Amino acid sequence: MFTNYQHQIWVYECQKLIQERKIAKMKKKRILAALFLNEVGVFKRNYTKKRYWIHPLFKLRDVHGFIEAIFPTLLSFPEKFENYFRMNVEQFEELLGLVVPLISKQNTVRNSISAIARLAMTLRYLATGDCMTSVSYHYLVGFTTTINIINETCEMLWKCLNEKVLQYPLTARDWLEISHDFNEKWQFPHCMGAMDGKHIRTQCPDNAGSAYYNYKNHHSVVLMAICNADYSFVCVDIGAYGRQSDGGIFKNSAFGQKFEHQQMNVPQPDLLTVNGAPLPYVLVGDEAFQLSTYLLRPYPGRGGLTEERNIFNYRLSRARRTIENTFGIIVSKWRILKKPIEATVENTITTVQAIVVLHNWLRKHEKNDTYISDDDDINELRNEINDSALEDARVYGNHHSSKVAVSIRDKFCDYFNTEGAVPWQYGRTQ
Repeated sequence: MFTNYQHQIWVYECQKLIQERKIAKMKKKRILAALFLNEVGVFKRNYTKKRYWIHPLFKLRDVHGFIEAIFPTLLSFPEKFENYFRMNVEQFEELLGLVVPLISKQNTVRNSISAIARLAMTLRYLATGDCMTSVSYHYLVGFTTTINIINETCEMLWKCLNEKVLQYPLTARDWLEISHDFNEKWQFPHCMGAMDGKHIRTQCPDNAGSAYYNYKNHHSVVLMAICNADYSFVCVDIGAYGRQSDGGIFKNSAFGQKFEHQQMNVPQPDLLTVNGAPLPYVLVGDEAFQLSTYLLRPYPGRGGLTEERNIFNYRLSRARRTIENTFGIIVSKWRILKKPIEATVENTITTVQAIVVLHNWLRKHEKNDTYISDDDDINELRNEINDSALEDARVYGNHHSSKVAVSIRDKFCDYFNTEGAVPWQYGRTQ
């Protein structure tokens, strides 16, 4: 007879045998299923042997590529060079010197693409918005390699120029200098910058749902920006969901949070008139933003406003149009923004970052003052935004403001109708 111990061993062996047979049966079914699916072609992939390691056309790059064949000749025609790259020869060489350590590659089995070719490909892509295939054939570089080069160079441009031309956060002295320029050029004192947001059209992102789908029935990310009186960006937030409003994006942005918590080194309120009360330094925006102690928006209502309030709205709009002109400038310079950007959300953000820092860098290196005061020129810049990838963000009116914010706007209104009045403001508000 079995002892209790022997009985337990026998039960364990039986259970083990039954489990092994179940596993074997399951494996057999899986193998048969895999063979069946492979036979009908579900898992079968047609692998084609590559005909070339390097396509014969691209082997001609050292002789017939743009950098080797055309670039030396282009250097002899400064106007054409600037039209091609959106910068002159000196600026191109200086920019190349800045990014060479970041984009240069070592030669291994094959010769790497030179740094000058990488920068030229990227600038041309941003300047024209040409498709990657066209750039690939132009520079005799593989299609996938072209995509990687442009995305990597845009990333390095942002990394290299960001701290040089887009310092964040600014000091109180920086804000005072911006305010001085707004007062001199746009007759709006205590203004730290003009703010607005623009939709940047993109292709439909993968697995994004409706997050990037905006009210104009296409997908986009939002560029939220503050500019100074010279059409240069001061703060930017890139990549917010297209379905959000300007006010919500600003409120949730990094610099919006810092403004709200008084962490942006804003100067202390100062006198506008000898006998008046101190007024704070403010940003100017449109109806999409909420009126606050650091942000002014127009008086609501297109009709029925008093003449004083109409004058305030005109003076604020005159200062605020600097951000509209800034958007117009980047669209006219970098034509990739004239149409939807065919890239992932991450690469779209990288592309816009590169455009922002290139714009600021070029603004600082321009020898001739391109300040625009003629209304025809301003309208021409604004027209550049029409039919482009930059579009206005949706306006959600918000009239829930504190009494202190309303009082500040009223004091600015009084100033523009008394000591701060200018002769030509009356004819523009009719």
